[in-house]
Amino acid sequence: MVVSLSRRGNVEPFHAMDVLAEANRLKAQGVPVISMAVGQPSDPAPARVRAAAAEVLQVGRIGYTDTLGLAGLRKAIAAHYADHYQLEVEPARIAVTTGSSAAFNLAFLAMFDPGDRVAIAAPGYPAYRNIMAALGIDVVEIELGDAAYLHAGHLEAAHREKPLKGVLFASPANPTGAVIPADELSALVDTAEALGIAVISDEIYHRLAYGAPDTTALAFGNSVTVINSFSKYYCMTGWRIGWMVLPEALVRPVERIAQSLYISPPELSQIAAIEAFAATEELEAIKGRYAWNRELLMKRLPELGFPLAAPMDGAFYAFCDVTRHSNDSMAFARKMLAEAHVAATPGRDFDTQAGHRTMRFSYAGSHDDMVEAMARIERWLR
Repeated sequence: MVVSLSRRGNVEPFHAMDVLAEANRLKAQGVPVISMAVGQPSDPAPARVRAAAAEVLQVGRIGYTDTLGLAGLRKAIAAHYADHYQLEVEPARIAVTTGSSAAFNLAFLAMFDPGDRVAIAAPGYPAYRNIMAALGIDVVEIELGDAAYLHAGHLEAAHREKPLKGVLFASPANPTGAVIPADELSALVDTAEALGIAVISDEIYHRLAYGAPDTTALAFGNSVTVINSFSKYYCMTGWRIGWMVLPEALVRPVERIAQSLYISPPELSQIAAIEAFAATEELEAIKGRYAWNRELLMKRLPELGFPLAAPMDGAFYAFCDVTRHSNDSMAFARKMLAEAHVAATPGRDFDTQAGHRTMRFSYAGSHDDMVEAMARIERWLR
């Protein structure tokens, strides 16, 4: 038998998922693992979302929709921008996608060619790097160092070294939780536009900032591509439903590519997602628990020898320096899971150069689990 393997498949593993797989294996054996490894809310989708899905299932017919999504959902997303950001967005510029993962694939395919240079922040979400590398795009990882977030100066320096075709950033960021202040976000978008650099803004952790209101990059120009999702704030990870807001010139190219790759997003999830925007009271209560967990980890992690490597301004992550305990966060994560039964993600996922020094803890679980996880780690370290 002949098996053909492309170089595209030789990307770095997503270590968070590998940690989750090992945690699940231990759980199946009866080990009481607490997982702080993946960015997944422990709560189900809001009640009205589940009720809408159940009603659709009773009807029974679930099929293809328009490639860019149901008109009702696109209108609901546009209404969300008017309500939450006081920003008018035409539904025609919105593409509903099979999760934000599909949105990134579509953006990269529609916007960049093999060999184009696209900048991202390090530390940053590993799928950016891995997907673009698989597509032959030249990924420029900008080490943030002591900076909390990517800013215009970073972009100018990287562009001077060799011209960039694009830049991708997230606010709030994964893994750090850092939020780009509105004035810095404006300067970043303006600088990119002046230099001829296309902008992709990952906003999937919007509505999960704790100290400042959300600011969308769309506020600073219609040339920006924004990607968002129902996975995080709306607790709908497995429903695989996200969206893009596109410059008008990109709408049809994205649609053409999506027609062949995905046909359409899942209809069941689309119908249910319309109801998510009306579930704010339920979702804000969940966010309140994240804030409670955040306060706990901000105190307990430094006490346990894990100083914060970035401000916990948003999302549901604590990004920590682990060098007081180990200079190999991969080995440390494996040992902590095996012996303390607490799963966290080694920094290698987020930063190939300095990730051996760091680890990410997700605090999207229950408060009792967070308290117990800190107690387990404390006993283990002793």
